[in-house]
Amino acid sequence: MTVTISALYDDYADARSAVTDLERAGVPSDDISIVANNAEGWYGRDRTDIVDRDRDGRDDRAEGAAAGAGIGAVIGGAVGVLAGLGMLAIPGIGPVVAAGWLVSGAALAVGGGAVGGIVGALTQSGVDEDEAHVYAEGVRRGGTLVTARVPDAQRGMFESILSRNAVRIAERESAYRGEGWTRYDPATAPYTADEIRRERERYRTRTLT
Repeated sequence: MTVTISALYDDYADARSAVTDLERAGVPSDDISIVANNAEGWYGRDRTDIVDRDRDGRDDRAEGAAAGAGIGAVIGGAVGVLAGLGMLAIPGIGPVVAAGWLVSGAALAVGGGAVGGIVGALTQSGVDEDEAHVYAEGVRRGGTLVTARVPDAQRGMFESILSRNAVRIAERESAYRGEGWTRYDPATAPYTADEIRRERERYRTRTLT
């Protein structure tokens, strides 16, 4: 029997490390997913394989994702699930970089507008609905979500791997609700890059104090 476990990260590098550690611990790449907010345009920055046919200085794949395109090209040199990273647009979140089994569920919302592609994909996999809404909101605010299907008997070990440098989801939910937030709403406007930077700084300050 398999179960679905998830973790949210404020820093993409921490999420990437978690994915690598899961794979090293024996979780098949096909059972791992990653979804990272790309409102700041970090994906493709300082890379040599940027596609810019219209010579406007932006990666055409990012522009396509913002317009509702699906998964794009992979990152050269990556292995495992990270080798499948590409661009996707999700209502309420905007452009994301994503790969793995969860992506196919999230992609359904690109053209259909179903309530939160991420929320639907997570709840269908057994994640509590309230928790799924917090994860989706976390990605909307600039975070990265890592989700894995693991054997129930080894759940504790894999959750320990995911918990390294992860957001304490109950605390983050409490912070969101303290602002009046109730549920992830795909009809709301995506966060801008500046809003995401302010959001990250807010939680970084809390951690330091």
